[in-house]
Amino acid sequence: MRRGRVDGELAGEPMKSVEQHVSDILATVSSPRPIELDLLRAHGSVLAEQVVAEVSLPPFDNSAMDGYAVRSADVAGASTGEPVLLPVVADIPAGDTFTSVIPAGMCARIMTGAPMPVGADSVVPVEWTDGGAATVAVRRPAAEGNAVRREGGDVRKGTEVLSAGVRIGPAEIAVLASVGRRSALVHPRPRVVVLGTGAELVEPGRRLGPGQIWDSNSFMLTAAAIEAGCEGYRHGFVGDDPATVLGAIEDVLVQADIVITSGGVSMGAYDVVKEVLLRMGTVRFDKVAVQPGMPQGHGTVGDSRTPIITLPGNPVSSYVSFHLFVLPALRKLSGLPEEPLPSVRARLLTPVASSPRGKRSYLRAVLDYDASGGDVAYTASVVTRQGSHQLSALAETNALVVVPEQETHLPEGSVVEVVKLPYR
Repeated sequence: MRRGRVDGELAGEPMKSVEQHVSDILATVSSPRPIELDLLRAHGSVLAEQVVAEVSLPPFDNSAMDGYAVRSADVAGASTGEPVLLPVVADIPAGDTFTSVIPAGMCARIMTGAPMPVGADSVVPVEWTDGGAATVAVRRPAAEGNAVRREGGDVRKGTEVLSAGVRIGPAEIAVLASVGRRSALVHPRPRVVVLGTGAELVEPGRRLGPGQIWDSNSFMLTAAAIEAGCEGYRHGFVGDDPATVLGAIEDVLVQADIVITSGGVSMGAYDVVKEVLLRMGTVRFDKVAVQPGMPQGHGTVGDSRTPIITLPGNPVSSYVSFHLFVLPALRKLSGLPEEPLPSVRARLLTPVASSPRGKRSYLRAVLDYDASGGDVAYTASVVTRQGSHQLSALAETNALVVVPEQETHLPEGSVVEVVKLPYR
């Protein structure tokens, strides 16, 4: 005899907490072994080593401007009315390897980045002169060290320039190149394969038939994985035939560090993902005390024991579940700390009228900085369309208001935890 349902789950069946489900998922995920990659291929990966400067930067004193290398004492009395005239005895371009010497009372024309000549301790910018080639008129004094980049002024030899655990972006690549590195030891970017299931799904751009909808989840989840720094591969949807679903999962393992599925994990007669994966004995399915997204699954598949996370098919449930449950796993695979998304305290500008007791709700909201100077620095407005199928509201929001399990409503003005969504 079937028992009655309460809030979508079978009455009497316990639900897992959000924290326990995250912990269980992370237990199936292992950080990959670091590999050495050329600089541009390392872009987007997480550094797996400490990087130390083997030479000082800059490695020599050089000019910060186009101008004239001088002895500061020679131009101390220069002015517009009484310029100092100095013979120009050398031209020093950037990259010059000849060691120039500047005697007292003379100067050298010097370009930006060029090494400072022996004897000179200052650079007079060309704008302070008449730009002479044989003799130059200096109209302003230039104190010692003016427009000079000192050896080691950026980094001293032996200094750490990058620490393990940072994601390598353009600035980090520039630092690596500046200390002479052609490659770096990194955690490789995780390869994430996304599978969507459902016989009702149609590729965007094709004509819809009766009872059909365009597939959005697989595109959304693949894009979210890419934004998380992974290599995302969309397999698309694979229908509701068990043999086809099983074959698709087996086929993608060769290119996957983790597999994400969307749909087919609830309690319906055609929830084929759950049916197929339960047969393997290495994937478990749970009810998690969360709304949206109660039905969840995780485990490993194949001889390689590739992690798999199965998400609900409703678009918003899938989106919220990705940020709560998939992102921590992707961070671990990427070599990053297993941290949740950042959250702040905010004051509600709109009330929460109804939230199911016993579940933690994550409500789409707009988070704004509050410049009024109150005790809470942010405000949050919950959007009206909170149905797990109402995907359009996602584009309007940048955060999730957290309603604790024991709360069923929150009045306007309540101070709540708000999770910041990335890239919003």
